[in-house]
Amino acid sequence: MVNANCLKQDIRETAIQSRVAFYLAKKPREQPLDGAFDFWTNNERIRPMATGCPMMKMQNTEHPCFGGDHAQAGRIHLPVAPGCNIKCGFCERRFDCANESRPGVTSRVLTPEQALQRVRLVKGHMQRQTGPELKVVGIAGPGDPLANPKTFETFEQVRQEFPDLHLCLSTNGLLLTEHLDRLVALGVQSVTVTINALTAASGARVYEWVRFKGEKLTGEEGAALLLKRQLEGVRYAAAAGMMVKVNHVTIPGVNDHETLDLAVKVRGLGAAVMNIIPVIPIGIFKDIEPPDDATLEMVRNQAELVVSQARHCRQCRADAAGVVGRDIDLDQLENRRLVG
Repeated sequence: MVNANCLKQDIRETAIQSRVAFYLAKKPREQPLDGAFDFWTNNERIRPMATGCPMMKMQNTEHPCFGGDHAQAGRIHLPVAPGCNIKCGFCERRFDCANESRPGVTSRVLTPEQALQRVRLVKGHMQRQTGPELKVVGIAGPGDPLANPKTFETFEQVRQEFPDLHLCLSTNGLLLTEHLDRLVALGVQSVTVTINALTAASGARVYEWVRFKGEKLTGEEGAALLLKRQLEGVRYAAAAGMMVKVNHVTIPGVNDHETLDLAVKVRGLGAAVMNIIPVIPIGIFKDIEPPDDATLEMVRNQAELVVSQARHCRQCRADAAGVVGRDIDLDQLENRRLVG
């Protein structure tokens, strides 16, 4: 008797391998010395990445999500952005959550002034530990940073006091193009755009609604608008000199058939890194089975032929601080400051 899970895995592997074979058949291989090869898609020449690198060969950066030393480069997420302009089916934002470790949650929302104080506190603490140092200040929620004016106030205050720290932003991309000039002026160096569908049909299954210019859009109409603005945002952010990473939450049976197409698309638009991460089963996807480690590894290996892959993502909280995988207990740190 055939095991249903094994059969499902075989079908996924066959589909992925067939899709990669389709890409590679678009143009006969050229074998340069590094082992990479070229192919063509939409009249555009794509040179895939060599597969030997477990992460990527990137620009010179200390950002741990873009190829920096994960063990030595500390980062802090400042939870100053509670509002959001889209509703992802797998997202449940919580502003007083101390126990969950996932995007969209924080122990509390900070003002820009409180956020700056937290940067001072964490930076000083890490310096006193004489180990990894704080290198990156990011805003990643718990909503969408570009839907919250306090994001820009926070970046301005941090840049004035700590001009050497790397500023970064994580967004759904809906408002990226219209705020891009302001982000560049503030010195934001890198941006992550989360794109969870490459067609309106799939997007309609992922996103419950999109709110744009006072209008709430649902179904394929909202998904199509969001996708258009996401792709434009990636293109223009890359053209502006920002390092661009595309996050993709893969949901089996919903959007996983588009993952490799998305890799090709965003590489052509200038994205430097892609981060394929498993859906967390909450919200309308609470009953879905996330992809297992073997499936994720296989998909990342195939996508890495096209664009560099981030493999160490821990799907951090909106208030994470410290080294990836070894977060600082902020409540304990702040209590010590108050006592001292």
